[in-house]
Amino acid sequence: MPFLGQDWRSPGQSWVKTADGWTRFLDEKSGGFVGDLSSFCKKDDHNKENLFNSLNYDVAAKKRKKDLLNNKAKTQYFHQEKWIYVHKGSTKERHGYCTLGEAFNRLDFSSAILDSRRFNYVVRLLELIAKSQLTSLSGIAQKNYMNILEKVVQKVLEDQQNIRLIRELLQTLYTSLCTLVQRVGKSVLVGNINMWVHRMESILHWQQQLNNIQITKPAFKGTTFTDLPLCLQLNIMQRLSDGRDLVSLGQVAPDLQVLSEDRLLWKKLCQYHFTDRQIRKRLILSDKGQLDWKKMYFKLVRCYPRKEQYGDTLQLCRHCHILSWKGTDHPCTANNPETCSTSLSPQEFINLFRF
Repeated sequence: MPFLGQDWRSPGQSWVKTADGWTRFLDEKSGGFVGDLSSFCKKDDHNKENLFNSLNYDVAAKKRKKDLLNNKAKTQYFHQEKWIYVHKGSTKERHGYCTLGEAFNRLDFSSAILDSRRFNYVVRLLELIAKSQLTSLSGIAQKNYMNILEKVVQKVLEDQQNIRLIRELLQTLYTSLCTLVQRVGKSVLVGNINMWVHRMESILHWQQQLNNIQITKPAFKGTTFTDLPLCLQLNIMQRLSDGRDLVSLGQVAPDLQVLSEDRLLWKKLCQYHFTDRQIRKRLILSDKGQLDWKKMYFKLVRCYPRKEQYGDTLQLCRHCHILSWKGTDHPCTANNPETCSTSLSPQEFINLFRF
């Protein structure tokens, strides 16, 4: 087995072919020559100690340089496959299982984040992986995860949209990494600990960049949201599925503040995300004796998961076990392929690989 170094004949040494054969040289900075290690055995112990100390220093320095290059490497491991076959057992044609890391590497997530219909889906998937599935990914999948996350952050910094969503993702990932790094002897994070410390520093840098975003007012002087009739404004606000967006919108102008407190608006929001049974368990009355739907919404959010809404999702063909983005054609052998496809939420996508 060859040595890992600058030359295959020895670990990290330089060799030159001469008339007497291959001759080993020291580092270029020293300018020295080494013929045979046995010649150093004739010298005193002090010289031998200096020799081995210098060799150890060179190896350590090269290792630090290699780690630094790995940390700053921008090589991305992105596949552009539109669909993959999910196999749960070994066959004559396929060996082994299709894991979460394999699916994450092979599916085209790098292009999906550029699609506004799929952006929230990918971000939610990244958040679920950060919470509990990061250690189940392979080394290349973990690197791919960080590369996709970096592209997500850069897109948010350029578009100045979905800022709160990415802040929550970064905070979740940073909390998980802090727990894993502190238990480095028990964790299964692939790679040198210095590499993960560098990635945590990158996360902190991204969080600082998001906090420093200053949204500038557009130069457009046409019809604005507040110029619309009140019925249209209220109709648009009913399309928002997050109560925090309603609160933020109400802080823009006094007129919007009044609309954002509409009881019917918060009632529909509660009924959209939660069941009647869940709502009956968390009833809150206002001072006027009426149901305070706004307070009930935020109380329900703390107790139950909200209904997830995505413009586009991954789907699984139950007939041929093909996983692809919705609307992507795959070589299905079923008579009616449309009836065989099932949309998967991010959590269902992860559960698909829990054998």
